[in-house]
Amino acid sequence: MTRKTTTEADGVDFEQALQELEALVEQMEQGELSLEDSLKSFERGIELTRLCQKALRDAEQKVEILTGKDGDARAQPFESDQQSE
Repeated sequence: MTRKTTTEADGVDFEQALQELEALVEQMEQGELSLEDSLKSFERGIELTRLCQKALRDAEQKVEILTGKDGDARAQPFESDQQSE
């Protein structure tokens, strides 16, 4: 069973929030929404962005706590394109 990170009391998890945010961006990029609908979508997008950022900060803190128990472990930035030697 996969444990999901809940970003809000209403049960929206990180993956759901990110998926909804991507859908909103796609819809807004099409340029067919009314001004009112665009503003509502923008507001929701800001809310979802904040929820995702909070979930990522919380996850980062948990990782730091878990790696900090060792005493020698230090949090380091993740480098996605590591060079092979």
